Amino acid sequence: MDGSATQRADVVIAGGGLAGIVTAYELLGAGHRVTLIDKDRRERFGGLANEASGGMFMVGTPLQRRLGIVDSPELAWSDWQKVARYDASDAWPRQWGAFLCEHSVEHAFEFLRARKVRFMPIVIWAERGLCAKGNSVPRWHMVWGLGPEIIRRLVGALEAHPRRDRLEVLFDTEVCGLETTAGRVTGVRARRVDGTREFQVEAPNVVIASGGMCGGDLSTIRANWYRPWGEPPERLLNGAHSYADGQLHDRVSAIGGAVTHLDLQWLYATGVNHPDKRREHDGLSLVAPRSALWFDARGERIMSPCPLPAHGDTRHVVASVLGRPGQYSWQVMNWMIALRELAGSGPRYQTAIRDRSLLRFAATLVFGNRADTRRLMRECSEDVVVADSLDELVAGMNLRSLYGLEVDGARLARTVEAWDEMIDRGPSFHDDDQLRWIAELRAYRGDRVRTCNFQKILDPNARPLVAVREFPITRKSLGGIQTDLECRVLRASDGEPIAGLYAVGEAAGFGGGGAHGQGSLEGAFLTGCILTGRAAGRSIARGTTLSGGG
Repeated sequence: MDGSATQRADVVIAGGGLAGIVTAYELLGAGHRVTLIDKDRRERFGGLANEASGGMFMVGTPLQRRLGIVDSPELAWSDWQKVARYDASDAWPRQWGAFLCEHSVEHAFEFLRARKVRFMPIVIWAERGLCAKGNSVPRWHMVWGLGPEIIRRLVGALEAHPRRDRLEVLFDTEVCGLETTAGRVTGVRARRVDGTREFQVEAPNVVIASGGMCGGDLSTIRANWYRPWGEPPERLLNGAHSYADGQLHDRVSAIGGAVTHLDLQWLYATGVNHPDKRREHDGLSLVAPRSALWFDARGERIMSPCPLPAHGDTRHVVASVLGRPGQYSWQVMNWMIALRELAGSGPRYQTAIRDRSLLRFAATLVFGNRADTRRLMRECSEDVVVADSLDELVAGMNLRSLYGLEVDGARLARTVEAWDEMIDRGPSFHDDDQLRWIAELRAYRGDRVRTCNFQKILDPNARPLVAVREFPITRKSLGGIQTDLECRVLRASDGEPIAGLYAVGEAAGFGGGGAHGQGSLEGAFLTGCILTGRAAGRSIARGTTLSGGG
């Protein structure tokens, strides 16, 4: 970029996450001159996808068919609506939810495969549901290489694009305002994050791809807290992107754009303090073990009205923990369970898949993920207790207790011992829903390798004992800027498009200002970023004239 105060492009994209990258790629294919502005550093290009496990909700894929999984957009849409629980007014979220179920193969699976992204050979069965059905069949397609592989391939595709000279990417730069003329958005105001320069980019089309609003300093999510959950917890961890602060949501709202469902957030109950402490309240989400017992801050097993189902209904689990004293929880297990079932979500503690090492991954299936599990326990020792006896475990838990709450060791011991005794009696006498779920999970081969076979906690051959203290942790905004199926931002006053303004990805609530409604079937976040980015690119290409020059 030269030193002039005003620059020009056909399209300005505000945000360099997955949705912004896909939008830019589509626009280059149509010959547009694109300026992509990203507040983060060059080495973090791709945003939160770089920290993602790379699981993608997709329906009717060749991989599903190869595994004998019978799926269809109609079945997926039926499942989706049960979890979403849309309001009567949610016309655009409904249309986007249906679009995601109908077009995931065409617009996501095939798009990624064409750019050499590969998937794990087993489709994972996430969010099966609790009282109501979630995913009727497995749909969670995990990328071989996790989230960073998606970004590596797509950034590589951008750099190798034959029209790469028509793309300018500005890092360490934030969009701080929208320019309008006669009701049309005509560009953006931007500035370097170090304050050295402010400038304008004039463009007939602006795409908001800045992510959600549950990162930042967490004040926005607290201000928009989902009130049926009561007051927000005193200890809330931040698992979203640092720049997902909602500032561009406010800029859109200021010019009359509709921003909806900001109280609907996708949280996990399984957050621990991030070992790197990159920011205040920095958190890391864990993959919850299915064979661990879940206790509240006082050592009472959480039953609401039944044991918490790991990977069954995430939103229910979060609500259950928030309703307990202290609003945090403990998961109690042993080393054998941790090896097979406990993991850090994302590439940091899933190194074999991240590095695409088939040999190392095969070893984890046979022997457990020893190296990454040891590292997780060591680096997250602030929230992890390891002990040889139950008394020592409870003592370590109480050293980490908060708000004057202490674990009742005797009650916890009775619960653990009763659990082990029930396992000893054999499957015919398993009168506990968690054991029934474990049996159901192990019936599917994609879960069998990651789920212990009725492992007792006090088994002397499976020690040491392990307890993990877990807090609610932010991850995604389910609401956002309202858009139509062409990703055009709609006015709050009359529902008509604001000329020249588009929104994609999490900024748009993954389409329509809240495509997921109140919940999620999991994995549709990455898929939603790709589908909305491609839709915006096609929409802009259909409706604009290309500028000349390079």
